[in-house]
Amino acid sequence: MAGPSKIKRIGILTGGGDAPGLNAVIRAVVKVAIREYGLSVTGFLNGFGGLIKNQARELTEKDVIGILPRGGTILGTTNRDNPFHYPVVKGGEKVFVDVSDRIFENISIHGVDALIVIGGDGSLSIAKELHAKGLAVVGVPKTIDNDLLATDQTFGFDTALTTATEALDKLHTTAESHHRVMVLEVMGRYAGWIALAAGVAGGADVILIPEIPYRIDKVIDTINQREVQGKKFSIIVVAEGAKPVDGELVVQKRVEDSFDPIRLGGIGHVVAQQVEEATGKETRVTILGHLQRGGSPTAYDRILATRYGTEAVRLVVEGRFGYMVSLRGTRIDAVPLTEATGQIRSVPLDSDLLLSARQLGICLGD
Repeated sequence: MAGPSKIKRIGILTGGGDAPGLNAVIRAVVKVAIREYGLSVTGFLNGFGGLIKNQARELTEKDVIGILPRGGTILGTTNRDNPFHYPVVKGGEKVFVDVSDRIFENISIHGVDALIVIGGDGSLSIAKELHAKGLAVVGVPKTIDNDLLATDQTFGFDTALTTATEALDKLHTTAESHHRVMVLEVMGRYAGWIALAAGVAGGADVILIPEIPYRIDKVIDTINQREVQGKKFSIIVVAEGAKPVDGELVVQKRVEDSFDPIRLGGIGHVVAQQVEEATGKETRVTILGHLQRGGSPTAYDRILATRYGTEAVRLVVEGRFGYMVSLRGTRIDAVPLTEATGQIRSVPLDSDLLLSARQLGICLGD
């Protein structure tokens, strides 16, 4: 692939689930590549599917006008189309094959010298494999779950957190009015960052996260104790990946041709039913779902995404391929993709925020 002095055209794609701030990264890449370095930019459509199917478009400064505050991605995205595990029909049956060579062919057709991949663990793991095969790749960390190992924060998380906190603010008023228990189920996959942060910010009484298997009797004791104290309502935040001690995850469905085939969801209903049966209190469930992925990114996410996009272009120009841009404290850094993928960043059990939750009297189910 091209060295740093030979870069003339950058490719860019957005993979995995959508997140607020994707357009901000695209905008930064396009503007910085063209203005600062005189490069051209090609956008591949719908994640790695665009690379496989040769679906692309030229991106100019005109194309990114007005997209900074927009949610979603102007390039489209998908959490399927893994080129190393791509579904095809042979003999009437679906099988999975390696079509990664097509990516190199299509990259060459468009004259792309280096590729910026914006995605979470799944997309960046694919980027890592493509780099090992010889592709000049730079990664940008994206996920509302905030569970990427080698960065302090991913863009998209702050907006999802804000959405969840606003939902809790609204649930408080109806819970108090009707003397109910309100259960809010949030995303996060196997990490509890959204649930923990939103629960603290939104004044929850119970927070259940994947990192701490819960005992339902502890949850029920908390609600009953609040009743004794004259507090006629309770708010429970539960992460979709939470599970009871000696229990299992609640799986909504499986999507076999996805990088992560398991779709979590439904734990909120399980908790609500157990609480209502044990306490006799009317209990309602709100599953926030994809509302957490949508909408205009917060100012923080716009700035972080812009900083990531700017740094990604600089890494390409300097020839630092196989790296992902990263936030370390307040500084933008770069880490090898090999260190950024394969494991998730869970909430540490000695986290300051976790300790604060305990000291506030929030029940964590243990």
